[in-house]
Amino acid sequence: MAVKVLVVDDSSFFRRRVSEILEQDKDIDVIGFAVNGRDAVDKTAQLRPDVITMDVEMPVLDGISAVKEIMAANPTPILMFSSLTRDGATATLDALDAGALDFLPKKFEDIARNNEDAIKLLQNKVKEIGRKRLSRFSRPTPTPTPTPAAPVSAGTTSRPAITQPDRSFNRSAAPATNSAANTRASGKKYQIVAIGTSTGGPVALQTILTQLPANFPHPILLIQHMPAAFTPAFSARLNGLCKIKVKEAQQGDRLTPGVAYLAPGGQQMLIEGRAGNRSLRVFEDDSARITYKPSVDVTFASIAKSFQGDVLAVVLTGMGADGRDGARMLKQAGATIWAQDEKTSVVYGMPQAVANAGLSSASIALEDVANRLVREIGCG
Repeated sequence: MAVKVLVVDDSSFFRRRVSEILEQDKDIDVIGFAVNGRDAVDKTAQLRPDVITMDVEMPVLDGISAVKEIMAANPTPILMFSSLTRDGATATLDALDAGALDFLPKKFEDIARNNEDAIKLLQNKVKEIGRKRLSRFSRPTPTPTPTPAAPVSAGTTSRPAITQPDRSFNRSAAPATNSAANTRASGKKYQIVAIGTSTGGPVALQTILTQLPANFPHPILLIQHMPAAFTPAFSARLNGLCKIKVKEAQQGDRLTPGVAYLAPGGQQMLIEGRAGNRSLRVFEDDSARITYKPSVDVTFASIAKSFQGDVLAVVLTGMGADGRDGARMLKQAGATIWAQDEKTSVVYGMPQAVANAGLSSASIALEDVANRLVREIGCG
């Protein structure tokens, strides 16, 4: 059955362009158009699409407000189109907080190395998030916003986070595999935690990191597939919400307990140095062999070399298989690998690749990951 798509944009040219690209795929059917946010809310109720592509800036009702109304009345998977600017990044993060599942740059030349790759990426994203059909969406319920432990870094314009909706996809239908409530700590000792993710990752990371205590005893490396324009705003937003410190990683950063380092978009993040004097290497990567920049595989491999088995790595929601090869290297060194479960993943690609390869020791629901981390690490 084809994925039914509603295309929302105030530009007739962009509506036509997106429609033409999507309908090149026989598994996608564009069933309607909306010219502003209000029109999108009405058309969603009328047409019941499987996926909505949504512009951020529109007349009558903007994209963020439209996302809120749609998720309250007719929850539907939404893919945002965004400009690669600081304001565009902030608006897109607001849209994800409001309930959108993923985003792409509005300029297709910013999506991939060539036009064909960009077309395939858009088609694949629509089909992947389209698997979260309407019947699987639960209505959003507010969760308390954590009290910020530190102000957002100076010079960064980041709006306060919107109360996060519940996108748990019928969470109560069945108990989560390896539930935190039924699992004891292994007793293993760690020196570092690493988390890799892609589609659905911004919300997943916020869900986990805002629950960690200020005394978290290890550094945390975060690898999120995200454009370079977005990672400064995202790290600043997390820093303002979390008890731990969150920062965009910079060349030469010393690894400090209780600090989470977000890999900069468009670059790779590695660990250099020896025990007691480890720091981060952040660099531009023009290699055609590596698709993702940052890459979970690249960072995981570096961690395996530096820390051997004293690592707890978590692979969260995301398209593709980035993280599987790096997780294999970590596993061979004696590290512990966890994967997010299928039910709470926006896209069960990356965690499935790790689980199917026999590398993960636990498949965990998103809402349980933080508690499991705290219990396993022995803090809080």
